[in-house]
Amino acid sequence: MEHRITLPITAEIADTLTAGDYVYLTGQMYVARDAAHKRLMELIEKKEPLPIDLTDATIYYMGPSPAREGRPIGSAGPTTASRMDKYAPTLMDLGEKAMIGKGKRTPEVLAAIQRNHGVYFAAVGGAGALLSKCIKTSEIVCYEDLGAEAIRLLYVEDFPVIVVADSKGNNLYETAIQQYQK
Repeated sequence: MEHRITLPITAEIADTLTAGDYVYLTGQMYVARDAAHKRLMELIEKKEPLPIDLTDATIYYMGPSPAREGRPIGSAGPTTASRMDKYAPTLMDLGEKAMIGKGKRTPEVLAAIQRNHGVYFAAVGGAGALLSKCIKTSEIVCYEDLGAEAIRLLYVEDFPVIVVADSKGNNLYETAIQQYQK
């Protein structure tokens, strides 16, 4: 099935999605990778306020290349999601609803997706130049010292993703293998 969704993604929206669905996202999402996730976790452990609002947030695991003249961002392909697996359940428990990356997730992350009525999307790896065309604005909101790993706020239009893990416990990486083996 195909969906066009205006961000933010709420639990009600996430619950309508099924692994294998094609989705086009429009709206604001954050970009954060390993170093930024680590800093967020340090603040959480100290019980200090976070620099971003996680309520119904979508976080894209991506580190952009420098923007070419006249563009808001450079190539913007997904990072391997498993690198954020030790942080994702905590962030989801604090309100994050959607993650975008590539590759498999741990059972703990999959359980957090179900528990929090969230979703994990995959963006196509190797298509960073094409994905960047969907990004209309990019603004560093914190951790500028991290360079490409700073947390950014993007505005995207018709950003293409595929539902990999849904709130009902379906996982495309598992079901696709089963279907192929038939």
